[in-house]
Amino acid sequence: MDILILGGTQFVGRHIVEAFVAAGHAVSILTRGQSRDELPDSVERLRGDRSEAGGLDALRGRNWDACVDVSGYVPQAVRASAELLRDQVGRYVFISTASVYAQPERHPVREDDPLLPPAAEDITQVTGETYGPLKVTCEQIVQDSYGERATVLRPQIVAGPHDHTARYPYWVDRAARGGPVLAPGDGTDHVQVIDGRDLARFTVRVVEESIGGVFNLAGPRLSWNEFLEVLGITQPVWVPRHDLDTHDLGFRELPLYIPEHDAQGGLMDISNDRAVATGLTLTDPAMTARDTRSWSKGAGLTYALSAEREAGVLAAVMG
Repeated sequence: MDILILGGTQFVGRHIVEAFVAAGHAVSILTRGQSRDELPDSVERLRGDRSEAGGLDALRGRNWDACVDVSGYVPQAVRASAELLRDQVGRYVFISTASVYAQPERHPVREDDPLLPPAAEDITQVTGETYGPLKVTCEQIVQDSYGERATVLRPQIVAGPHDHTARYPYWVDRAARGGPVLAPGDGTDHVQVIDGRDLARFTVRVVEESIGGVFNLAGPRLSWNEFLEVLGITQPVWVPRHDLDTHDLGFRELPLYIPEHDAQGGLMDISNDRAVATGLTLTDPAMTARDTRSWSKGAGLTYALSAEREAGVLAAVMG
């Protein structure tokens, strides 16, 4: 098959491109050419920026079996590509997010749960507050344009090699450093991520089998105690929510940690039943951890919680 990827050089997009290439498909990507590109030589590079006038000119007069939109964050850009490609691609796969849900405290979060109110199409600033509503609007544009030829994938936090977000990698790098580890909560809260390679394989499947609809993409749900065991952390120091708040430690400093009964707690309880029934396969969490560490030890990532600050908090809470 001939596949067009909008984006494709970084993290999630890179995994998707590599999965299509591995499956024997011909891949073209549309990028601005500003990110590091380590994709296979067989991938066709097209240059363009759909946020600019004429930014999609490289796509005109071409046809593909499917388009996978990895980089659609604002409605104006998604409408531009969706409308241009309507008669040039067979299926449009939109990579959305679990952040579209209006009631993230629900357990578990399912595909038919209520969504946030859609953002206005003229909003172009992506912030923590606008991200989810913007993705809702983008989903609607794709679904309205393609009908049964639309597939919407809603991953939760994505993990694995090439993850420059420094969320999941914080924990594998912290485990590698050893010693007592500041661990949030009491070990009974949950953490859930989706390996980017699992997301990519599922994307290939929905294209190859022409599967439409909406799918949550989420991996195994582990307690924090189980998660730290997977990472090989043997000296966790559990710090209750109250003490975390006292020391101004939140999601930025301790990424992936959302308390079970928090207003966002359901985002660590995403139902993947529909996707699994459709063929989603999941990587063993230990393999995700190992492979991420193999990559991250040479990635030069920086983290919000320094070793010095962690040591200071541990000293304070341990008395």
